[in-house]
Amino acid sequence: MKNKDILCIGTALVDSIIKGFDEKPVSATGYRAVSGTLNVGGEAVNEAVTAVKLGMKTGIMCFLGEDKAGDMIMDSLQRSGVDTSCVIREKDHPTPVTTMFVNDDGTRRSITNEAHSYNFHPELYTEKLKDTGAVILGSLFRAPFNDPGVIHKVLESAGEAGALIFADTKLPNFNPLTLEDIKDSLQYIDFITPNEDEAGYYTRKETPEEMAEVFLGMGIKNVIIKLGHKGCYFRNADMEIRLPACNIDAVDATGAGDSFVAGFASELLRGADVSEALRFGNGCGAVCTTAVGATTALKDREQVLKLINAIFSVSALRCED
Repeated sequence: MKNKDILCIGTALVDSIIKGFDEKPVSATGYRAVSGTLNVGGEAVNEAVTAVKLGMKTGIMCFLGEDKAGDMIMDSLQRSGVDTSCVIREKDHPTPVTTMFVNDDGTRRSITNEAHSYNFHPELYTEKLKDTGAVILGSLFRAPFNDPGVIHKVLESAGEAGALIFADTKLPNFNPLTLEDIKDSLQYIDFITPNEDEAGYYTRKETPEEMAEVFLGMGIKNVIIKLGHKGCYFRNADMEIRLPACNIDAVDATGAGDSFVAGFASELLRGADVSEALRFGNGCGAVCTTAVGATTALKDREQVLKLINAIFSVSALRCED
């Protein structure tokens, strides 16, 4: 039996979230906003905390500096019940801090810095992958997964250990890669989960159908393209699923995609079929947007199920070959 259901690998950081920023200055150097908050975040953190709330035994492999921001994240992870035995801490590199400007409709802009480019080396700890049922790469194409060698070693090791592999993606910010750069590694990915912008960027295609075709042609087994307010699109060699989004008033979209991935993976591990897991993932993403912060709103699995039961009355359109 595996010691963990899920191991999330990727970025951990502190989000400084500024909501309702008024670009009109009130003095020579002063501006106003509706609110400013500090929140623990980063793809791996968001996914790990969400998975724990959904009842999964979850660990995280990430980098933290030996600084106040790192202490804040470590404390939050441990209080949330995330296994932190795979966290790497070093004094020579600061913990990343992101400033995020959140608009009234929940959309956002973010500012990163050099701390985000530090590439810790998860490929040195692949023995940890043997103890988990599923591995989630929080940010394929960003550190630490913007190095083809690191990507290949981690994916190959996770595949050999029999873990189900989920790869969420991000647009590059320091070291751009293409699908061709990592073509030998893509065969190990069970589910890739880009949003529409990311999928378009990496495939150079315009429709979800065309984007999915490119990913499948590169050897990835299953493709999920997150479409924001339009829902999501799933495709593999045998079927496609189009699922609408939950109709909900969004406050802050930070972490919604991460919640989707954690929810989808959690339901699959519970034995749900793909359609049910997609529906649940959509529900997790929707709940996430109802409060400021990536892990603030979602409380437990029952909360998500209640939302789904209230919103969805029609099954997703499924087309099988």
